[in-house]
Amino acid sequence: MKKNKGFTLIELLVVISIIGTLVGLIVNNMASARTRARDSKRKSSLTQLKTALRLYYNDYQTYPVGNGVYVYGCGTDGDEACTAEGLFSAGTGPNIYMKQLPANINYQSGPGAGIDSDSFILKVTLENTSDADILPSQAQCPGGVYSATEFIVCAD
Repeated sequence: MKKNKGFTLIELLVVISIIGTLVGLIVNNMASARTRARDSKRKSSLTQLKTALRLYYNDYQTYPVGNGVYVYGCGTDGDEACTAEGLFSAGTGPNIYMKQLPANINYQSGPGAGIDSDSFILKVTLENTSDADILPSQAQCPGGVYSATEFIVCAD
């Protein structure tokens, strides 16, 4: 009797299905890691913008006005909307507080936003709805109505 040296069809199918399952799990985890990395970058950008706004406040004793879409604090009088290139000093000062404003932020300050000139609120929507930092950030900035995916930074 002659013995075949090789794998049976069943053995090959089992191995292929195991490899397919492992590849599926790895790809899913990679996508999740990318989402968390983008959210981490958004949170870091808000922290940097908070520092820039504090420096601005130290020089002018007020925060730039913001309406949720634009930050007004650029130009020679400080009444022009800042572009994506950055937050510049009001008046004739040479200060540049932030060279590039983060994208997709919501900045609110000033009476037009219902906030006094000694406070501000920064919001960004995170992709990871189960991020552990969302609820503590919202609790630190009371008084607002926030969605379940908004990470909040406010003036202390």
